[in-house]
Amino acid sequence: MNIGIIGSGNIGSTLARYLTNLGHQVIIANSRGPESLAKIAAETGATPVTVEDAADAKDLVIIAIPEKSITNLPVSILAGSKAVIVDTGNYYPSRDGRNADIEGGLTDSEWVASVLGRPVIKAFNNILSASLASKAVPAGSENRIALSVAGDDEQEKRLVMELIDMIGFEPIDGGPLSESWRQQPGEPAYCQDLDKDALISALQKADLTQRASNLANADEQARPYF
Repeated sequence: MNIGIIGSGNIGSTLARYLTNLGHQVIIANSRGPESLAKIAAETGATPVTVEDAADAKDLVIIAIPEKSITNLPVSILAGSKAVIVDTGNYYPSRDGRNADIEGGLTDSEWVASVLGRPVIKAFNNILSASLASKAVPAGSENRIALSVAGDDEQEKRLVMELIDMIGFEPIDGGPLSESWRQQPGEPAYCQDLDKDALISALQKADLTQRASNLANADEQARPYF
């Protein structure tokens, strides 16, 4: 596939490495421009491009940037794209500023979809970057870490789940995008390196009435890292 990655941090660069190793044509971009990506290109095999070029990738676009930067994306390109769009981000108020739409009830990725004017798939947001980079194992391995994938288009969701399996993690259907709050910061399914059964259980344990307080707790814990 022709895959564009917007964001060259730990998640974006790790996914670039995995996907190029699988034989995909991967292009990667960040806000600083292609000239800043020489080291990542050498390490991952991905080709540095502009954000506009990455957004125009034919088959898959992975957005791996903070929520506060979503509104800076080339929305017209993404809105008209026929590619599957994957949102890997998480909303942290202390980093991203207060977002009235998310705090009013939208999931992180429902808000992203509203900004872009098109559907997205939520994935790769509920695993620590260090675990994503180092804990991939073949299918059938004991205690294989599971990742949940939420979205409203079943075909698009299946494509992302297949990629997760090939990368080395166990894909779980996390339901529609409206249920993706279950894999957001502060919830039982967030960044716990759970196997398939444990992740399914954690997603089910999430309590909507505790969503705001769980986010607040997660935000306070993460604040020193921003």
